[in-house]
Amino acid sequence: MQHLKNILVGFLVSFLGSIPLGYLNVIGFEIYKSTGMQSTLFYLLGVICVEFVVIYLTLIFANKLVSNAKLLKFIEAFSILFMFVLAYVFYSSANSSAGNTTVFSHLGKSFFFSGIVYSCLNFIQIPFWLSWNLYLLNGNYIEVSKSRKYFYVLGTAAGTFCGILVLILSLNYFAGNVDFLSKYLMKLIIPIIFLGLGIFQAITFYRKYFR
Repeated sequence: MQHLKNILVGFLVSFLGSIPLGYLNVIGFEIYKSTGMQSTLFYLLGVICVEFVVIYLTLIFANKLVSNAKLLKFIEAFSILFMFVLAYVFYSSANSSAGNTTVFSHLGKSFFFSGIVYSCLNFIQIPFWLSWNLYLLNGNYIEVSKSRKYFYVLGTAAGTFCGILVLILSLNYFAGNVDFLSKYLMKLIIPIIFLGLGIFQAITFYRKYFR
């Protein structure tokens, strides 16, 4: 019963955490739109392979990571910079004169490898999972002795996979049926969202460390 509870809790947290628009979702949407479902599934497998490792390590070393304030501060600062870089990359890619250039094209046709690389760059997942793992452990929502931790991590990986896939299919549906989204989603809306996220994280960072 505890194994099932670990899976369900992990799945729910990860699924809901994957729904908000992030760059992994946007790149997955571009891959789906350009090359179809099979390539998207390989990309998602690459993403969750990295996330499995990240969640496992933050679960095992949660207390040590929390005490390392300098490391967490660096990760948060890098995530802010990364949001601004993403805003520029998506804007310039969508408005490039080549027309068919995408943000993942330089990685070739190995979509599984693309998923691994982009997931490794997703540093914001470290404080995200660190916070959630501590909350779930302290609240006794999960039990991670012996093999039980693997069921929790498997649940989170499945939740991420399903959450990103649902958002990709949703974006594809709305982009194909709403003219405004079809025209401006990648050119304007996505870059503005990442710019807004960067500004929001910068304000939060300032309040946390300098006030």
